[in-house]
Amino acid sequence: MNKNIRILLYALAIAAAFTLLVRLGVLYETDQWVQDTLCQRPRYVDNEVVLFGIDETSLMKLGPYNTWDRHIMAQALEALAADPENRPAVVAIDTLYSGTTDPEADQHLADAAEELGCVVTATAAVFTTGWFEDETGTMVWDDYRILSYEEPYEALKNVTTQGHINAMNDDDGILRHGILFIEPNGEKVYSMAAQATRMYLEKQEGGVYMPPTTNKRGQYYVTLSGKPKAYMDKSFVDLIEGRVPSDYYAGKIVYIGPYAAGLQDTVMTPIDRSAAMYGVEFQVNEVYQLLNHHYCSEIPLWLQYLTLFGICLAAGICFFHWKMIWSGIVSIVIVVLNFGAAVWLYDQGLLMHPLWIPVGVILVLLSSIIRSYVIAAMERQKVTHTFERYVAPEIVREILREGTGSLSLGGKMYDIAVLFVDVRGFTTMSERLEPEQVVHILNRYLTMASSCVEDNKGTLDKFVGDAMMAFWGAPLPQEDAVMNAVKTAQAIVEGAERVSAELKEEIGEELRVGVGVHYGPAVVGNMGAERHMDYTAIGDTVNTAARLEANAPGGTVYISRAVADALEGRIETTSLGDSIKLKGKADGFEVLKLDRIIDKTGKE
Repeated sequence: MNKNIRILLYALAIAAAFTLLVRLGVLYETDQWVQDTLCQRPRYVDNEVVLFGIDETSLMKLGPYNTWDRHIMAQALEALAADPENRPAVVAIDTLYSGTTDPEADQHLADAAEELGCVVTATAAVFTTGWFEDETGTMVWDDYRILSYEEPYEALKNVTTQGHINAMNDDDGILRHGILFIEPNGEKVYSMAAQATRMYLEKQEGGVYMPPTTNKRGQYYVTLSGKPKAYMDKSFVDLIEGRVPSDYYAGKIVYIGPYAAGLQDTVMTPIDRSAAMYGVEFQVNEVYQLLNHHYCSEIPLWLQYLTLFGICLAAGICFFHWKMIWSGIVSIVIVVLNFGAAVWLYDQGLLMHPLWIPVGVILVLLSSIIRSYVIAAMERQKVTHTFERYVAPEIVREILREGTGSLSLGGKMYDIAVLFVDVRGFTTMSERLEPEQVVHILNRYLTMASSCVEDNKGTLDKFVGDAMMAFWGAPLPQEDAVMNAVKTAQAIVEGAERVSAELKEEIGEELRVGVGVHYGPAVVGNMGAERHMDYTAIGDTVNTAARLEANAPGGTVYISRAVADALEGRIETTSLGDSIKLKGKADGFEVLKLDRIIDKTGKE
């Protein structure tokens, strides 16, 4: 398969797999945390809302909240209405007054609210999830079904505007969305924040109420402007006891709501996950968002998925072609630009998932790195296996250990044992046999000989026709290099006898080999030209071993005195003295015939 097509398929697979994982929500909580950190931050807003909190001080002075009757809230409304010239524009009470209690207290609160004429009271729905029967009698799944709905008692409802106070956390337990409206009886009931904002703007010259765009559930993303405790102005008891001047709240939106931990009206918000925010504070944030039109809508998910897939695909194609350094630089640039774009888009009113693209690009980068390493390892293994067909595994390991520098021309001096072996009468045999038979015999013999070298930890240097050269003691030192060479020589002679017997039976030919072994210094390394070199040994030691082999009769191993001395007591030999003249050697060079190999105990 074409390389570019393979890369395209890799990139497609990675981009598609990651996009699917994102679609399944694997990054949901982490992505939301990053989004909150980048986008939700305090903003300057005009001081148009005053918050009176039912705080610990109020509870200490007025008693536990569950003991309050409705006279107390009526007194608060009367305090707000006391100065006709400095009344609030809107009063929103974040407390549910459903059902009747003491008729006198109920009427007192209704009268006080009617006197102000600008009060928003709370309603609340209870949602449930499950299978329900629709109008046609079919069972359908509904995870946003209103089970019950509470409103203010009749007298209070008739003189106030109602707004629901429902809130619904996201799946990670963080409150990020406001509910603009609910539909408990088929009709829309708007939130307290929306009602308060609308009523306030209608009283302002040039004020225009512009509701946010919502999803089908009436939800919208809330842009918070203040952290917890940012909008707590005065204690509720201060209002009751007349310690707040009327010009402090004149013409503004007044919020009254729970502001004590014991009242259990707290939520976790994206602007500060280390501290809980009271529900009434969240509503104040909603009001400021509605007043200033700081709306933010999410970029359509299909477009974000498509963008993610496209960027991951492009990154995959590029990273699989580029060098790692450029892929890394581009990845960093994409991550930085992505986070910058997330902040800029948020300020423009668009919300994106900021973690999707960075994680996708980093995963593609890691995939390209892993792929490069895997391919390199496979190529290395392939080259190693291929190289080992020509030179000993020890040489391959040494070259790989030393790095590419070891592939340059040059060598080192080592004391090595060198072995040469050749077939006697091979040329004559070749002349009378078919070429296929010659190749068959040669391969059988060389396979056997090379196996003997490998079994005795030798380096197979080269094949030259029917001759073979091997050495021991380089490039890695060997504890018993000379003995390994001699063992190999004996094994080759014995192996040749077995092969000869098989060939005699198969094609009527016999195989006889002569072997020579010498020990001494030689230069071992890369010899030849820069574009074509051999890892080999050169020097007089090599030449002497070749001369010994050239003079050895079939089925015989000739060794030098250096070999015999190195293995004294471990082999038995017959000295031929200087009766055999080696080419290039002065008179007096002793040649010995190997008779047998024994170990230190005298056993063969």
